[in-house]
Amino acid sequence: MIQAKNIHKYFGDLHVLKGVDLNIKKGEIVSIVGASGAGKTTLLQILGTLDKPSSKEKNDFIINGTSISSLNDKALAKFRNEHLGFIFQFHQLLPEFTAIENVCIPAYIKKTKRNEAEKRAKELLDFLGLKDRYHHKPNELSGGEQQRVAVARALINNPELIFADEPSGNLDSESAENLHQLFFKLRDEFGQTFVIVTHNQELADMADRKLTMVDGKIIY
Repeated sequence: MIQAKNIHKYFGDLHVLKGVDLNIKKGEIVSIVGASGAGKTTLLQILGTLDKPSSKEKNDFIINGTSISSLNDKALAKFRNEHLGFIFQFHQLLPEFTAIENVCIPAYIKKTKRNEAEKRAKELLDFLGLKDRYHHKPNELSGGEQQRVAVARALINNPELIFADEPSGNLDSESAENLHQLFFKLRDEFGQTFVIVTHNQELADMADRKLTMVDGKIIY
């Protein structure tokens, strides 16, 4: 699913990623752990095509058979919208829109017909236990409910690959546990691949594979 070789990232003179090699299989749940400043989020943003590796060193980066470096910005945005999903620590829901409207946004960007998008959004919200929350705005939802809406939004376009950056970091322990179990349920139901950056040791240990980053490198 993901093949990355010799990934470097510089911010000015600061060398954040120092030649990361990574292979992730389809259907695998992989956690990435490490101290603050180790490069975890930077790596996740590059793997999620939200940022690009530095070009000082030659690198290879392939997602599901597609060479990411060969895509122009427009093609990359289309690839991201159709194949990748994102879940962040702070759910990033738009406050003026209802739950179902927030979930539908990536589908509308994909030019999915409104009735099809809403049908799929309702299916996902039902699956996530939010059947009675379609028309609630974010400030009318609990933290756990808001994060589940964000999960539904990440799933709306049926992505093969989901990236999560500290997804339970802003939740109470019960909501965090429910979210962790949800990831495995989603993988079993839909076959998605998950890459999760987390400080939550319990979630990290639940993953099929735990990768540790130290000073810009993955330590095996």
